[in-house]
Amino acid sequence: MSSATYRDIVAGNAGYFVRSNPTLCFGGVILLLVIASAVFAEALVGVDPLEINPLNRMKPPSAEHWFGTDMFGRDILSRTLHGGRISLLVGLVVSACATASGLTLGLLAGYNRIADALVMRVMDGLMSIPAILLAIALTAVTNASTGTVIFAITVVELPRVVRLVRSVVLSVREQAYVEAAVIAGTRPLKIVVKHILPNTIAPLTVQATYICAAAILIESLLSFLGAGTPPEIPSWGNIMAESRIYFQLAPWMILIPGVFLAVTVLAVNLMGDGLRDLLDPRLSGTR
Repeated sequence: MSSATYRDIVAGNAGYFVRSNPTLCFGGVILLLVIASAVFAEALVGVDPLEINPLNRMKPPSAEHWFGTDMFGRDILSRTLHGGRISLLVGLVVSACATASGLTLGLLAGYNRIADALVMRVMDGLMSIPAILLAIALTAVTNASTGTVIFAITVVELPRVVRLVRSVVLSVREQAYVEAAVIAGTRPLKIVVKHILPNTIAPLTVQATYICAAAILIESLLSFLGAGTPPEIPSWGNIMAESRIYFQLAPWMILIPGVFLAVTVLAVNLMGDGLRDLLDPRLSGTR
């Protein structure tokens, strides 16, 4: 097969994938652009987000400052792009930690009835408390830091993953091939790893995207309320919190990070919807 023919086949497959999964691809492209803008913030802007210039206080958007400046003369674009690093970091780390911890606890609770009674009562207790109140309480008893915020939001999101994995395990455990493995004397650990764990991957992947979006929102809300990352570390939440009293005089100070937050959460949710359609056999079979 010639290289030109191979490239045509790859291009055709890529085009078919994009046409078949427009939501997933659209959300992925937007999220990649947001991540790239945060990672390469210095190269894109070249302005220190903490640099104070009283002579440029609350300047409107211009060629020098594309998104204007805040009450201390700091560049809004630079602060927004650098703030995206914290919000994206929190979202990705919380998603990974909650998914890994919830997978372990969910498998244990779904396969062992004694562990199920203990783990699920703890999860029910966590879910009985409003998520934002629980996160505020956890951050209030410790020093404000990014690590504290990640831990608090992970605890808040953990019950969702545990309940999802447990429900999948309870369903798969009753299947004939699992019962056959039990009758054949297969060790429980091997049954979990070989027969049950693969069935949790698809729903868990979709749930991880929704957790990432929720974590970004909760982190921004905590920072907005003053219970999140310290003020010296820019994030979308504390940028909007500092700017809210100047909204009528300089609306760009709060609108720009708000738009970035909304677009990022929308992109992650679109990816979640696209992954759900892609990984759910019932949906893929009807397309």
